Amino acid sequence: MKLNNLVFEFDKFASEMANLKEKKHFDYLVTIVGEDFGDEGLGCIYILENTDSGERCSVKLIARSQVCGDGSAANGSGDTDGQTLCYLPTVSHLWRVAELLEREVYDFYGIVFLGHHDMRRLFLRNDFKGHPYLKSWKYDDSYSLDDDVEPDYGLEYYLDKDGCLQSRRNQLFAPDEYVINIGPQHPSTHGVLRLQTVLEGETVKRIYPHLGYIHRGIEKMWESMTYPQTLALTDRLNYLSAMMHRHALVGVIEEGLGVELTDRIKYVRTIMDELQRIDSHLLYLGCTAQDLGALTAFLYCMRDREHVLNVMEETTGGRLIQNYYRIGGLQDDIDPNFVDNTKKLCRYLRPMIQEYLDVFGDNIITHNRLERVGVMNREDCINYAVTGPAGRAAGWACDTRKRHPYDMYDKVEWKEITMTGCDSMDRYMCHIKELYQSLDIIEQLIDNIPAGDFYVKQKPIIKVPEGQWYFSVEGASGEFGVYLDSRGDKSPWRMKMRPMGLSLVGALDPMLRGQKIADLVTTGAAIDFVIPDIDR
Repeated sequence: MKLNNLVFEFDKFASEMANLKEKKHFDYLVTIVGEDFGDEGLGCIYILENTDSGERCSVKLIARSQVCGDGSAANGSGDTDGQTLCYLPTVSHLWRVAELLEREVYDFYGIVFLGHHDMRRLFLRNDFKGHPYLKSWKYDDSYSLDDDVEPDYGLEYYLDKDGCLQSRRNQLFAPDEYVINIGPQHPSTHGVLRLQTVLEGETVKRIYPHLGYIHRGIEKMWESMTYPQTLALTDRLNYLSAMMHRHALVGVIEEGLGVELTDRIKYVRTIMDELQRIDSHLLYLGCTAQDLGALTAFLYCMRDREHVLNVMEETTGGRLIQNYYRIGGLQDDIDPNFVDNTKKLCRYLRPMIQEYLDVFGDNIITHNRLERVGVMNREDCINYAVTGPAGRAAGWACDTRKRHPYDMYDKVEWKEITMTGCDSMDRYMCHIKELYQSLDIIEQLIDNIPAGDFYVKQKPIIKVPEGQWYFSVEGASGEFGVYLDSRGDKSPWRMKMRPMGLSLVGALDPMLRGQKIADLVTTGAAIDFVIPDIDR
């Protein structure tokens, strides 16, 4: 998708964005891209979708700046008084997913959002100096071993009656509230995710996610890399979606370059994506069981996942990390045994799926733990951008392979699985049913892979023409997309990922209010987030 950004006047931005949502039904905020546009200044690009028509649009707004505050208690907290801050109006009241997306922009670019109730850093330490994605930011290799002192309040910025930028504190916790940390640990929170949880007895009142424990600054690193050098970093975001993550990255670069792929490349990429999806879904089913204390089901799924990895490894050479797609095609052609072994795998897996239900999925304990837990309806899933099986379990037909087809997905027969339970049980069952659909897609393609080149030769030094593009794929647990802003150089000016898991974690708070601590673990397992994908 080549971006043709809508540009609104700053003072009319809030009303125009409300108009896009309420009158033109752009109800899905795909992502917010913070960017240092150079001479233009700092600003954001908003990518939106109409969930009825599938139409997408993008909006660009450049931030204003002024000195913040006067230190008067009547006018605010004085935390950032005397600092010159860039600011934009918030859209978090229109799309709730913006609550975390705007904090991410603030963390990396220092742009504050007027009306956002909780302007804290999202990924970096609170004592981090500066905002590292600015073009003017200078690297400092000093590192503090001191404890990171976390504020118990968020800042809200606003313009007073004279149009002056002010801030005030919003307390996160009442004095008598009981707060515990759940995570970071593995299993349960699936790695280095910390959920600051406010409890009343064993009932969850609120959740504040703390992210960034393995943030590696990949988007910043990309700005100093050539396009081929950028590829390996996506594979390490989520080893269960490595194929799809790299697919989105090469896809946006190829779209910018205008590369025409052969049918052989499209067939193989589609098959590999679905093998990777099966790999991920099998581990999901096993880990969901393990999080609930059912070790046998975990072993069953890990056993069969090994067969999937065997088939992929003979072509890609990798098991945990797949490094197979490249700009213009594939790293190498498929192994001579790939077709036969893939067909054997499909025949083996079909009866095994019922076995997972027999040993765990249809257990009465499983139903009691998953049903009516972590409930979120379709409207809220769209509002919080809960994509993937977690969104489809609520009836939202959000599969990128159907909405914005790529490669061979619109050339084969398969069903998009949607359900109506809106709970963790339906999320689990959605993964089960999607395994059958992945097998259907593979079986339709595997005997018909056409002859042709596995790679379309590119220039030794790749330079993408000037422009902005966004390309998304259906990852294992939701939409994964890459935004590219090119200035015609051999390195990107800005590349931004739309991770699958950030919006899922942001939805945990409304999903779990009023439920039990044990339901938190269940819901986290059922929505299927992977931490490196979130932190990047």
